[in-house]
Amino acid sequence: MNVADKLKLVEAGTHLPVMEEFYSLQGEGYHTGKAAFFIRIGGCDIGCHWCDVKESWEANIHPIKSVGEIICSVSLSGAKSVVITGGEPTQYDLSILTQALRDRKIEIHLETSGAYCIRGVFDWICLSPKKKSLPLEENFSKANELKVIVYNQHDLMFAEEMGKKMADHWPLFLQPEWSRREALLLTIIGYIQSHPKWRLSLQTHKYIHIP
Repeated sequence: MNVADKLKLVEAGTHLPVMEEFYSLQGEGYHTGKAAFFIRIGGCDIGCHWCDVKESWEANIHPIKSVGEIICSVSLSGAKSVVITGGEPTQYDLSILTQALRDRKIEIHLETSGAYCIRGVFDWICLSPKKKSLPLEENFSKANELKVIVYNQHDLMFAEEMGKKMADHWPLFLQPEWSRREALLLTIIGYIQSHPKWRLSLQTHKYIHIP
């Protein structure tokens, strides 16, 4: 199959560039500690300088897998919950993949910056906005949690701007960027104490050395 044919399949949503797939525990945000099968889709044009999976940015270096192949991997794992992440997975139409997962009664989570239209059916959407490419306004009403990565003090102001756009009943998280966690943790804790609508999220999977 040539490159053009592969791109047509990706555009149709029947195939996706998959960087990696693995069964682990959710390490961040509201569902921390929950078993889940992770599908990391390749491709991201936002390019955060602190991104810890920069190898996900180039879609064309990752294998193109059919939805059937992906579903097979999920089924073999025995997982009851899937997290679709990236890269930025909403660059692609995820409708076929998510419907196939739903048909198998698998809970579907999405991690996204919200910069693109969300196509697919999801049980839980974690919106993690980025300054370089802000979320579409429509995606705030679709999100079930907001998670803002804090790299410096200004990110707290950015978090407040984003938090105002979320419905009041959904949880709001501040998460220190991993390389800055020691420098920022006390600042974030103090901020949450003064602004208790926010919660702390940590990358627990990194602390306990799992994927």
